[in-house]
Amino acid sequence: PALTAYTTNVILTAASLCLLIPELSNPSVCMKDPQRVQDILHSMVKAGSNTLQVISDFDMTLTRFSHNGKRCPTCHNILDNSKVISADCKQQLDHLLHTYYPIEIDSSRSVEEKLPLMVEWWTKAHDLLVEQKIRKDLLAEAVSESEVMLREGFQLFFDHLHEHSIPLLIFSAGIGDILEEVIRQAGVFHSNVNVFSNYMDFDESGVLRAFKGELIHIYNKREGALLNTGHFQELRTRPNVLLMGDSLGDLSMADGVQDMENILKIGFLNDKVEERKRSYLDSYDIVLIKDETLEVPNAVLMHLTGNK
Repeated sequence: PALTAYTTNVILTAASLCLLIPELSNPSVCMKDPQRVQDILHSMVKAGSNTLQVISDFDMTLTRFSHNGKRCPTCHNILDNSKVISADCKQQLDHLLHTYYPIEIDSSRSVEEKLPLMVEWWTKAHDLLVEQKIRKDLLAEAVSESEVMLREGFQLFFDHLHEHSIPLLIFSAGIGDILEEVIRQAGVFHSNVNVFSNYMDFDESGVLRAFKGELIHIYNKREGALLNTGHFQELRTRPNVLLMGDSLGDLSMADGVQDMENILKIGFLNDKVEERKRSYLDSYDIVLIKDETLEVPNAVLMHLTGNK
């Protein structure tokens, strides 16, 4: 059957986009509306890289979902798998994971339905960790002995943003102390990086006694964003946002940005691809399917900063 004018136009737009950024023709890349992506990129390039900020999730977005067929750990998993917690605690945390993770990624449940359950999960997990009386000085070792991996191309990603003085805001439902240690050990914790996450509160002898402030979980990063409007205030001259996440909950991370002009959303679809693909394509501008690299975000950044 003859292609409709609309379909032909989509194909032509996708082809011209791939000429601009060849990495967008990678087999992992899906776009529902290439014309929209092209328009956003055009506006952002015109505005200049000094108007850009990057807002990203951490676990399974900046870090790998899996390596050689094996799941990589999240910030919480790094502690779960380390020797700083007891076997009994590990068992209880594992039980929580198997109870609540299927709910988190269940596309048939609404966010409203998931919300109290996610709070319940994080709260129980944090309570278990506090009971372990974890010592601050053992966190670095837990990270270095773990199998956490930043995505391939991370060095270029972090360094390029730093060189161009582009702020990188990381919103994470993980554990801020662990997250910072991961990027510190990778040598990319530059001055332009700001982290909003769940931080541990240690007593004067360096033992975990609580978690600080409001709980940040997968579905309230928007509130985290709004609570940090003071920080976003400094970024008022940067109304163009590149947003990166791996869940639909990550889409609200930029809600604290005032006077936003353009937002380009890149989503990593790591798991349960067939049942979640449609909702990701409806929500993210560029969807990367089972892609363990930062090749596409790096190529987009190169384009936006005029580096080829």
